[in-house]
Amino acid sequence: MYHRTFSRLALTATAASLLGIGAFAGQQPDTPRPKPSFTPVDAAQAPRSASNAAAPLRITLQDAIALARKNDPAYHAAVTEAGVAREDRAQARDALLPSAGFTTSTLYTQPNNSQLGIKFIANNAPHEYVSMGNVHEQIDLAGVAEYRRAAALAALAKARSEIASRGLVVTVVHDYFAAESAEQRLVSARRLAEEGDNFLDLTQKLERGGEVAHSDVIKAELQAQDRRRQLQEAQLAYLNARLDLAVLLFPDFTDKFELADDLHAIAPLPPREEFETQAAHDNPDIRAALSALQASHQEVSSARAGYLPSVTLDYWYGIDAERYATYGAAPDGTRFENLGSAAMASLTLPLWNWGATQSRVRQAELRREQSKLELSLAQRKLLAEMRSIYSEAETALNQQAGLQRSADLAADSLRLTTLRYTHGESTVLEVVDAQTTFAQANAAYQDGALRYRVALANLQTLAGVLTTP
Repeated sequence: MYHRTFSRLALTATAASLLGIGAFAGQQPDTPRPKPSFTPVDAAQAPRSASNAAAPLRITLQDAIALARKNDPAYHAAVTEAGVAREDRAQARDALLPSAGFTTSTLYTQPNNSQLGIKFIANNAPHEYVSMGNVHEQIDLAGVAEYRRAAALAALAKARSEIASRGLVVTVVHDYFAAESAEQRLVSARRLAEEGDNFLDLTQKLERGGEVAHSDVIKAELQAQDRRRQLQEAQLAYLNARLDLAVLLFPDFTDKFELADDLHAIAPLPPREEFETQAAHDNPDIRAALSALQASHQEVSSARAGYLPSVTLDYWYGIDAERYATYGAAPDGTRFENLGSAAMASLTLPLWNWGATQSRVRQAELRREQSKLELSLAQRKLLAEMRSIYSEAETALNQQAGLQRSADLAADSLRLTTLRYTHGESTVLEVVDAQTTFAQANAAYQDGALRYRVALANLQTLAGVLTTP
């Protein structure tokens, strides 16, 4: 009896010294978890030489968003499209204004030794020199409608570039905090792996003392092997999460960085009324749909302008003479000035084109009806997303305290169950169940924190705020 009691007391002290779970239970729900002390080198299990021991780049969420905006090709494609559409609008505007040009040419026609003097009567003389400037202007409603359509398409491209920017922010927030969550999961998996090894050692000692059956050792060994596999999976998940973030942020691939922002830091949720006001005020999806509808209206106007006449105005100034000179000479020796001007106005009336104009009008009207439907859908989706996204963020926030409390209770339960097992008051199945509950509670806590961060990013980008605290 004395040997059994002394053995249990020794094992109790050993288990208490080996268990590191109590630190979780001592944290308050509102207190952020401390940052783990290990580095990416620990996760990869790869030794580094002294020459590569430079301090890694420390990246905040704001830094990550700025880097992604510089290097993400999809976002830059949207920005490029906006720039191209802006230049299209400038070109359509310039087409409405008068244009000026200058032409210099010489024309030789074979003479025919008659009174006409030349072979081709359409020409004026054997040697003709033309050098003049021209101001040209065409006035029609189609050009005005095309400019307005180009302006609407430029606004559409700008709205789409903002949509791409906000989508990029959500992606960065997800990948950034997914790497943080994977890091926390790796800490938990390493702790559980150590706990599994310690419990296996404990059961082996109790078996040698004749206090437990060999089946307890088998169960503990199976559990320890399972925890080691979970640790390997956590290491792989952490590595992949960091690689995904590195590909998004850096033009030259590197994994020498660390994350500065805490996944579990306090991030307040804005009031619902303030969020709904901001989301409805300047939403890029609504602006894109409105711009597309405006462009379709102008396309209809441009097509209908094909039924209307157009006016062309031209003014020329320069020389059109037999000599390339400012002054010419008559046969009697009289000098005269070659410089002169001319003007022309033309009116073009469309009469018949086999129904092509009517077809273009019907085509534009079909696009306009489609744009109306898309605008209506965008408005309905905005109302639904305003409710859904805010409710999801609110739900995730409300669950944070409960998830952290569950993780703390699971850690405390594992500590107490293991101590009870050393005193023979619990079974090996209870210890295994406590370990599983601890792993699940910690995973749910990390997933809940990540869910809230992503929901908050979606909410803020819908409201027009492109960063998160």
